[in-house]
Amino acid sequence: MINRLKLLLVVAGVPILLAGCASTFSADHAVSTKRLPSPVIAVKPESLPASTIKKMLHPDIAYHLGAGDVVSVSVYLHPMLSAAGVTNGTGIPGALVTNQGNIQLPELGLIHVAGLTTAQLQQKLTRMYAKYIIHPDVTVQLQVAHSIRYYLLGEFTAPGLKFSDRNLSLLDAMALGGTVNLPEADLRGAYIVQNGKKLPVNFHQLLRDGNLNQNIPLESGDTVVVPSVATMRAFVFGAVNKPGPVPFVDGRLGLLQALSSAGMDTTSLTNAQLSDIRIIRSEGASGELITVNAQAILQGKAAPFFLKSGDVVFVPQTVVSNWNQVIQQILPSLQAISGILNPFVSIKYLSQSNN
Repeated sequence: MINRLKLLLVVAGVPILLAGCASTFSADHAVSTKRLPSPVIAVKPESLPASTIKKMLHPDIAYHLGAGDVVSVSVYLHPMLSAAGVTNGTGIPGALVTNQGNIQLPELGLIHVAGLTTAQLQQKLTRMYAKYIIHPDVTVQLQVAHSIRYYLLGEFTAPGLKFSDRNLSLLDAMALGGTVNLPEADLRGAYIVQNGKKLPVNFHQLLRDGNLNQNIPLESGDTVVVPSVATMRAFVFGAVNKPGPVPFVDGRLGLLQALSSAGMDTTSLTNAQLSDIRIIRSEGASGELITVNAQAILQGKAAPFFLKSGDVVFVPQTVVSNWNQVIQQILPSLQAISGILNPFVSIKYLSQSNN
């Protein structure tokens, strides 16, 4: 009887149908969910190219000098030009890198070293000392690393700026923030910012499944963000009145609820291809392209479909023949919110160098 009443409401075009779907549909389908078929028509797996994953997640990490570091500089057979046994106020032999990024060396005076590796500094000093001696043999060693820092934000028991005396892996760096509040953490939405780019790391696999392939090396200055479930959201575009982000409610968001929040009413129902809803779902370096029949859910012929954090929902206004056509239509919308998308979506569909 309930399903028959719903079908009559859809046919009659009652405006309150979608407005109340957030509560009504969940309650109406609670008993029948298990015996209703899935509304999913097709699922197409996607992943980033292996070369992109290797380049982004497994780079050759080199330490770059910064303020607070101490380096020893030795010039073979010329101890007066060396800075290996000089006391600099730290109690550690060597030259201290100042807050301005400089070190003081005999004959050379102030030398700017911030941002250089020890190998690059060695080459630089060799060229400079060549003005005073023939074929200088210069050795540079890092005595103490004080400039390594990581930013841990979100669901950590002790978030904030953390320092280390060596480069750390992701798990080691996260340990500096205490523990992660897993019940309140949106692991699907967690990410790392490195050199201004989000990295496609799968925090769920790392923390829940123990997949150490996700335990990547970090660079100094990296930011690790583990957002709260309270900030979870999906993105709805296409034939809706209010395209954009839609928040989850108590950690859940049904497809019909998301469409209602995006302003879909009975007027747009006539223009939308509800039987061909397209969803881009991603986590880490992989994703899925999902086709869902929302019309079947509305008619009580299919079980509810629940979204996940970061899902991108596209409601076609006309018939679409393939996913390439969908991506082209949704591309301007994705570009407008690129900064808050899951890394996979930004890299796969917005980056020009993902192969």
